[in-house]
Amino acid sequence: MTRRYIAYAPHAFASGSAKTAHGVMRYANDEVICVVDPDCAGRVAADVVPFLRGNSTPIVATIEEALGFDATSLLLGTAPQGGALPAAWRADILLAIDRSLEIVSGLHDFLGSDTAFTAAAEASGSRLWDVRAVPTVPLFSGAAYRVRQPILLTVGNDCAVGKMSASLELCAAAQRAGTDAAFVPTGQTGIMIAGWGIAIDRVIADFATGAAEQLVLEAASKSTAEMLIVEGQGAINHPAYAPVTLALLYGCAPDALLLVCDVNATTIEPFGTPRLSYADLIATYEQTCALVKPAPVLGIALNTRGLSESAAREHIDAAHAATDLPCDDIVRFGADALYAAITPHVQKRATQGMI
Repeated sequence: MTRRYIAYAPHAFASGSAKTAHGVMRYANDEVICVVDPDCAGRVAADVVPFLRGNSTPIVATIEEALGFDATSLLLGTAPQGGALPAAWRADILLAIDRSLEIVSGLHDFLGSDTAFTAAAEASGSRLWDVRAVPTVPLFSGAAYRVRQPILLTVGNDCAVGKMSASLELCAAAQRAGTDAAFVPTGQTGIMIAGWGIAIDRVIADFATGAAEQLVLEAASKSTAEMLIVEGQGAINHPAYAPVTLALLYGCAPDALLLVCDVNATTIEPFGTPRLSYADLIATYEQTCALVKPAPVLGIALNTRGLSESAAREHIDAAHAATDLPCDDIVRFGADALYAAITPHVQKRATQGMI
């Protein structure tokens, strides 16, 4: 199915909380034909979100205006903390259902579990796609250690710093270099872009590593790719979301890591937990992996959103000076150089066990 989306992001499109809308607009094959956000109405996407450069998608104030476009689907385009459905959205979603639009949601509150939404969808023929709904997955088995392709996992200094974007940019750089690299989606936006995957943060804890393993097994089996690039989640010292990070560190059995860091804050909000230095992050991730299967950090992708170009380059130079690793903002300046620097070192590595 080729979708023509209305991206629904009221009072949020200009912020990082609309990362679902931003990600789909930048990376998905499906088209976003308009955005709903009364705060930005009358403008186009690129005027509000600079990294959507050249994107002329119009922004309208209301769902009624958006329904005048030839859409097939309504994309709930923000990621509110905890994934709860805002009560203020209900009337607009019901209106879109009544117009027979498919509703695509990455929230933890499932539309398919809401009797009002399901009854309306049954009456109109609308489809409700709860992207975070997960299949039954087995416990971790160790089969991921036998995947033939080397596996690169993106890790970060916080949530929502650009791990998905970095993964997709590296895949695109691989294609330009003549190498087939497969993107492995582990979160709701990545699933919407790739059309498959498992939202690891929705899986029961005991089975989360097994879900990560299943993703790399599926990517390895259905792809001719020479490398798998796994979308990371959370951060290893995030008070709320570290468990999903740890599940990926062990479950997808990475052979190498790419560190992704937002330079615009010093603490993890709302907890005030300090974001670790580059050296501490590298040491923590590498030591954690080494307990099971060594995986070195090969480079750093920086998120310099909101900074001037000169300030961005200063941060890149400082990160390189502090770590002696290749560093760049690969969304802003392109991924080819960083990909060329790290890819020779993405090699299969042995585990600490006998599997």
